[in-house]
Amino acid sequence: MENFACLYVIRGEPFPSGTCVNLNEEETIVGRASHQATPDVAFTNAFVSRQHFSIRRERNQAVLYDLGSLHGTEVNGERVKPNQPYVLNNFDIIKLAKGMTVLHFSYLSADQTLDIEPLSITKRLQAVHLSLTIHWEKRECVVDGKRIPMSEKEYSLIRLLHDNANRLVPLDVIKTTVWPERTVEGDGIPDVSLDELNTLVYRLRKKFGKDTFMISSVRGSGYVLESEVKSY
Repeated sequence: MENFACLYVIRGEPFPSGTCVNLNEEETIVGRASHQATPDVAFTNAFVSRQHFSIRRERNQAVLYDLGSLHGTEVNGERVKPNQPYVLNNFDIIKLAKGMTVLHFSYLSADQTLDIEPLSITKRLQAVHLSLTIHWEKRECVVDGKRIPMSEKEYSLIRLLHDNANRLVPLDVIKTTVWPERTVEGDGIPDVSLDELNTLVYRLRKKFGKDTFMISSVRGSGYVLESEVKSY
């Protein structure tokens, strides 16, 4: 059966970041390996249930079912109801194990790969305790009591990603929002190179600290901000 969708591992042991899982069966079960059974996609995290969720192909759509997992399944930051169908869309972000296992769903070609800066579980847990507040009107971030102003481009990008926290924001949307003054090409998208966009993200990480804004890059698709920060 031909591949009709893919799961990309953003974070989840034992898989390296960027691992692509082709959803080429009528049903794919995701869970934790055990002596009793091994799911189609097996993680080692203890917070992942042995049979955590499944993705079924129904009427040429990918439909997710949480299989009564102990710690639940989140899609785009919202917990799905056990044993109830959830139709997946392009760029959906699936989280398990309290966010220590993160997957990106896509109907796009399996040729695409991820370009992600891996975050260890320890580093992520440390970042949760980082004191971060965003003051939108003042265009500044307060990181552990230190006030750091944002430039116009930094503000536009952070605001866009924050407003769509835990969802993938496509490259075209970022270019249109952050660079509205640029010349528009024939496809209606501002003339902004990927190098320019990547440089802006790099500056954000360097200026505010790479653990302040957990921004993951899905090559060829866009960016995801994992965020639980306060904003005013």
